[in-house]
Amino acid sequence: MVEIFLKTLPFFALIGLGYGAGRVKFFSPEATAYLTKFVFYFALSAMLFRFSANLSLAEIYDSRLAAAYLWGTGLVYAIASAVGYLRGLDVQTTAVEAQTASIGNTGFLGVPMLAVLLGQDAVGPIILILSIDLIVFSSLIVILITGSRDGRMSLRVLRTVGLGLLKNPMIVSMVLGLGWSATGLPLPAVVNDFMTTLGAAATPGALFAIGASLATKSAERVSIAVWLSFCKLVLHPAFVAIAAIFLFPVDPYKAGVAISAAALPVAGNVFILAQHYGVAPHRVSAAILISTAASILTVSLVIAWVTGA
Repeated sequence: MVEIFLKTLPFFALIGLGYGAGRVKFFSPEATAYLTKFVFYFALSAMLFRFSANLSLAEIYDSRLAAAYLWGTGLVYAIASAVGYLRGLDVQTTAVEAQTASIGNTGFLGVPMLAVLLGQDAVGPIILILSIDLIVFSSLIVILITGSRDGRMSLRVLRTVGLGLLKNPMIVSMVLGLGWSATGLPLPAVVNDFMTTLGAAATPGALFAIGASLATKSAERVSIAVWLSFCKLVLHPAFVAIAAIFLFPVDPYKAGVAISAAALPVAGNVFILAQHYGVAPHRVSAAILISTAASILTVSLVIAWVTGA
């Protein structure tokens, strides 16, 4: 456990460095926004493209792993939705809370950190999990919010979802990478070196950007944020573990990757969606802050458990 904690510590130290830079205003919100754009559109996309281009679809897709992750994530989503319904929340707020409770920071934190801690063989399962988060659950929240506002499902809602997927650079980079992989041709050395160099900026850049963005967030609606953080850090990995071990038995290594990914703190893109639609951004902000701080210990515990360390 101590060894795993020490291995995860540098990643969270980078988040802390970004947080400190943001708190003392050395890194302004505008600078953080541009750093996030650089990571999102360039560095992380280059990393995902290179990973995907060097993997086959068979190395990424695993029906049992997909089913286990979908079952575990869907159950957390359903529980958070049920609690929101019992509290009398409207559909939009319930959808945002459910998304907060079940979607982790797989892109900015999971891809770079788990690939290092669990090995390069973890990349395929991570890409599958990231795809499920982006395609299934990011689409679901848009459908629920937009559909509830319109009062019905319409082609406009589906068009919004479709355009959102097509404009997401992480999805585009993975699709392009898999498309190249399907040709059976190796990446030209100069292209691979370029993507490697640019992608190397993803890890420090993403972690620093996470910390700097947390510096602008406040811990309002703390009780709700604690509940949502509990769902994300405890219930989500627990349910994915049950599904991956007992319901849809998955290769132990891949199961460990999925459980570790499920243990990640709340994703920053949930706040972006909440802010964009004007639905409960403060409670999402607080949940991101609390879950990220708590995950310094919880992620280490989960990774230590799945690796037997």
